[in-house]
Amino acid sequence: MKKSLLVATTNEKKYSEIRSLLQDLDLEIVSLRDLSPIQEVPESGVTFEKNAELKAVGYAQQTGLMTLAEDSGLCCDALEGAPGIYSARFSGEGKNDGDNNQKLLRLLEKVPDNCRGAYFKCVATLAQSGKILASFDGEVHGVIAKEPRGKNGFGYDPLFIYPPYGKTFGEIPQDMKFKVSHRTRALEKVGVYLATLFNP
Repeated sequence: MKKSLLVATTNEKKYSEIRSLLQDLDLEIVSLRDLSPIQEVPESGVTFEKNAELKAVGYAQQTGLMTLAEDSGLCCDALEGAPGIYSARFSGEGKNDGDNNQKLLRLLEKVPDNCRGAYFKCVATLAQSGKILASFDGEVHGVIAKEPRGKNGFGYDPLFIYPPYGKTFGEIPQDMKFKVSHRTRALEKVGVYLATLFNP
């Protein structure tokens, strides 16, 4: 019988991305949407690390499953790291990716090209039985475009130019993004850890 891994998200695009990255593991991967309603764990931390830890431990305790939780976001040099942990709700609760992108563009409107550096960061944490098993992070650095480019990806992908490609994450196929993304870099480490855990 396969062991189960709960991916603690209700974001279908994020869940699909994580499933793809961990598909070679002999695990039954489920999301919060697959389970009966459980109490939401608030992201009350002030860092990516703390939010990932809170979610991993909280959902592992509620479900009894080994849980993978991640917190990720975009950090802009000119905004002293904002939107950071508030990336998903940057323009307010109930707003969407487009609203967040437009707010970011407004804030950076007068920022010159050489000051538009930014990076995506992901922290992925594994927990079981209320305890942290391991935590890993990943980053990818780039530049914020002056207008959205491309329809692929989600979140701030249409604004994030990855210099080696010369395109935004919104302009490139998913497999090209997977090769270099912050989430990939964190989850590759998760995959190695889980493979070692189950096949020592």
